[in-house]
Amino acid sequence: MAKPLHDNICEEHIFSSIFNTYSKDLHDFLYYKFGDRLNPKDKVQEAFIKLWQNCAKVTPDKAKSFVFTTANNLMLNEAAHQKVVLKHQQNKPKRHTNENPEFLMQEKEYSEKLQRALENLTEPQRVAFMMNRVEGKRFKEIAELLEISTKAVEKRIYGALEKLRKDIKEI
Repeated sequence: MAKPLHDNICEEHIFSSIFNTYSKDLHDFLYYKFGDRLNPKDKVQEAFIKLWQNCAKVTPDKAKSFVFTTANNLMLNEAAHQKVVLKHQQNKPKRHTNENPEFLMQEKEYSEKLQRALENLTEPQRVAFMMNRVEGKRFKEIAELLEISTKAVEKRIYGALEKLRKDIKEI
């Protein structure tokens, strides 16, 4: 069995020889398989760049397989990307709502009132209230996390609710 002369293709003349031998065939393969719209010339260049980056790992007899496989995968990835782009171009976001401007204004005002009312709560009340209403934690869980009794949690949350009702007057 004959031993190959070179273990890898990191020498410039070997790499250049491989490029000159396979680049046209690779371009034609990609062009026939995918057409011109995915830029087969660019993918040929990218495949050879990847070959150069991995030159120490690739032997000359495996170089053709490496560049053809790499270029084919690059084209498949580009085709998948183009499908995603096309899908998102077709899904145009709505730029209008069904709510009337008065409702939107009232909603904004209410949100601002709620934020101000939450800021006016004491920190223990706000923490307990937000853990219960936003995070959905039960009184017992909050008590364990804050290391206080369940009754203290109840008192904080009910105090927060009373203060919020008073401040907002719409709940």
